[in-house]
Amino acid sequence: MKKIKYKNVNLTVILLLTVCFIGCTGVSAAVKNGEKKSDSPNVMLVARAQSPINVDGTLDEPVWKKARVYKLHRAANRERSGKTVAQPGEVRLACDKDYFYVGVTFYDLDIIGEGKEDQLKHYKFGDICELILTPENETWYWEMYATPAGKKSCFFIPGTARVGLPSMMEYKSELKVASKVNGTINDWRDKDVSWSAEMAVPVKELTAHGEKFGNGGGWRILVARYNFGRYIDNESAELSMTPQLSVENFHILSEFAILKFDDK
Repeated sequence: MKKIKYKNVNLTVILLLTVCFIGCTGVSAAVKNGEKKSDSPNVMLVARAQSPINVDGTLDEPVWKKARVYKLHRAANRERSGKTVAQPGEVRLACDKDYFYVGVTFYDLDIIGEGKEDQLKHYKFGDICELILTPENETWYWEMYATPAGKKSCFFIPGTARVGLPSMMEYKSELKVASKVNGTINDWRDKDVSWSAEMAVPVKELTAHGEKFGNGGGWRILVARYNFGRYIDNESAELSMTPQLSVENFHILSEFAILKFDDK
C-alpha cells in the first residue's frame, strides 16, 4: 500500500474539524439527554417601569407593551412523549425601585379557582400562576401563587429539602395579586377564554437577607402554571413553565433562568 505524506496538511484545519466533531457530539448528547430547548430562555429580561403598576389584573400599563413576551413550555421529557401546551400562556416581567412585577395571560377553556383564602396550597384548589425567585448562590427561595379568583400565597423555603414543612406556611408577605377573568370562574358548563394576573413582589422582602436585587445580584426565576379543567385530556392537570425544565419538578433551581434588568 502506498504511504501517504502528511507534511502539507494544515494543522489548523485538523484542529477545527476535531472541535466541530466534539461540539456536534455534545449537542447530540444534550438533545438525547433532554436538556432545555434552544427556544427556552436562559436569561429573562425585566422591563423598567417608569411609574408604579396598578395591580388590577389587567396588563394595560405602557411597561407591559414594551416587556419581552415569554411563552410557556411543557417539560422536556413531556415534549419528547408528545405532550405540548394545549392552552397557551404568556409571561412578562417588569420592575421599579419598590416592586418586582410578573404579568401573565393564560388561555383557558375552563377557569377554576376554588380556594377561598390566601396562603393556601392553591394548586390543590384549581388553576394557578406559580412564581419562584431565588438568589443564584443561595439555597433559599420564595414560592408565590396567584389564582384566577385573585387569591395569593407566598412561602419562604430555606432549601429544597424543607419543602412542605409547616414553617413554610407561616411566612408573612406583602405580595400583591390581582386577576381578571375572561369567562366564568368555577362553571364547567361553559367555555371560557382566558385569565390574566399581575403579581407585585416587594423588593424589600427579597433583599431582607442581604442580597442585592438587580443586575449584579444574580437572581434566578421560574414562572409556572397549573391548568386544571374539563378540556384537559388524559392528565390530572397540564403543567407548563418558562424557562423549560428537563422534568416536571418546579424545584430544580439550577435550571431556572437568570434575570437581566433593563436599567433604562
